[in-house]
Amino acid sequence: MGHFSQREMMTGYAASKGVPAAGLMVPFSGAVSILGGLMVAVGVWPDLGALLLVAFLVPTAVLMHGFWRETDPASKANEQTQFLKDLSLAGAALALFAFFASAGDELGLLVLGPVFTL
Repeated sequence: MGHFSQREMMTGYAASKGVPAAGLMVPFSGAVSILGGLMVAVGVWPDLGALLLVAFLVPTAVLMHGFWRETDPASKANEQTQFLKDLSLAGAALALFAFFASAGDELGLLVLGPVFTL
């Protein structure tokens, strides 16, 4: 929600990190993360929702938390923590994707079944 409620601040921060078209990418990435999370939580094409989360988390880790660019040890440690957090969450989202895509409609908890089949 911060992508919308704090749009100007987040846009400035994203621009300072070198994100292209930060003014468009901040609300777009916020919408992708909210949509992906809701799709998984509600059970509407949850495999696709999990992939949307991966599509948000991996570029965010690389573009926003490039610890290898930092020279200050404290900043480097903070950015590395955030980078690894985003990659961990992306891995969890990939595991959810595999779970939903392989379980298919057999779960019985989904409003709309998975888009993909493994």
